[in-house]
Amino acid sequence: MNSDPNCIFCKIVKAEIPSDKVYEDDHLLAFRDINPAAPTHILIIPKVHIPDNNAFTAEDDHLAGRMFKLVRELAQQEGIAESGYRLIMNTGPHGGQEVFHAHLHLIGGQRMKYPMG
Repeated sequence: MNSDPNCIFCKIVKAEIPSDKVYEDDHLLAFRDINPAAPTHILIIPKVHIPDNNAFTAEDDHLAGRMFKLVRELAQQEGIAESGYRLIMNTGPHGGQEVFHAHLHLIGGQRMKYPMG
């Protein structure tokens, strides 16, 4: 499996760094953010190293679809599906990306403010 030895999320995938996992299969890992922006803040990542949204290829389409399907399942599991939630995928430095491994933030459990700062 493609990974970057310097990537913190790749290290989490390989269990070199502990995480509070909420879901794992052969392709995806979901875990709680260590600096949550809301009562529910889960990161959903592909297990293969993809640096950002721009780096997804046609061969990765299944991963993107699986990530969004997992969002629905986790929102149900966390009890936020009905009240609503926010999805964020930061891409690049101007997009606010801090960890350069594609990841989707599932945030909810409270009313979200708009616009975001």
